[in-house]
Amino acid sequence: MPRSVSIPPLVLMLLLSPALLAAEEDEESPLNSEIELGAIYTSGNTNDENIQFRGAVNYALDGWDLGLTIDGFRSSKENELAAQRVYYVSEANYNINEESFVLTRLAHDDDRFSGYEGQSDISLNYGRNLLTDREDMGLTVNIGGGYRRSSTIDEDFDEAMFRLAADFNWDLSDSAAFLQEFSTEAGEETSIFRARSSIETQIVENLLLRFSVNLKHQTQVPAGRKKTDTETSMTFVMQF
Repeated sequence: MPRSVSIPPLVLMLLLSPALLAAEEDEESPLNSEIELGAIYTSGNTNDENIQFRGAVNYALDGWDLGLTIDGFRSSKENELAAQRVYYVSEANYNINEESFVLTRLAHDDDRFSGYEGQSDISLNYGRNLLTDREDMGLTVNIGGGYRRSSTIDEDFDEAMFRLAADFNWDLSDSAAFLQEFSTEAGEETSIFRARSSIETQIVENLLLRFSVNLKHQTQVPAGRKKTDTETSMTFVMQF
């Protein structure tokens, strides 16, 4: 039976971040965060539980942008764990100028139902901020290389990888926005493609409603596993 993994302490830190910001409410803070949560519970003829959570903390200081993101999903049916995934990303972004930056990125994917015990990667990237003349749109593109370690029940293997990523945001109105994230990490043994499309609308000042579709495709997976996973969710987002 797959092991159950509890929500990590870093998630609790994200949940506590509003308290950390309380002392700086009267002035613009270099620290900002958001917490995203959605859940579906059923009982009666079926007992199902689905929880989608995501948290992000970003800190800007003297040309640096530091960020931590945790993205997770948990599903159980009839009190049996059916799916569980937690994806961690830590980034250090140094701004060369208004348009260019250097990005160091560290990520770990803990998805026991994918056939992998875990996959971790580190990369160094060069990025550009595009569409800087548009007030309602933004596009960031970065390209780089790095190293990935993948672990399965039978073996561990390491490989060099090439990484290409882009983030696009479009303010549809004063209270609605479209966001598109894309990345591909190509290695000698396996390549991973990720995409996240979101539409969000503001309910009140710091509360949003977000509809998202996540896609992950991996070219080589252990026997008996599918190459493509998708998640569709509607969540509430608190921003601080």
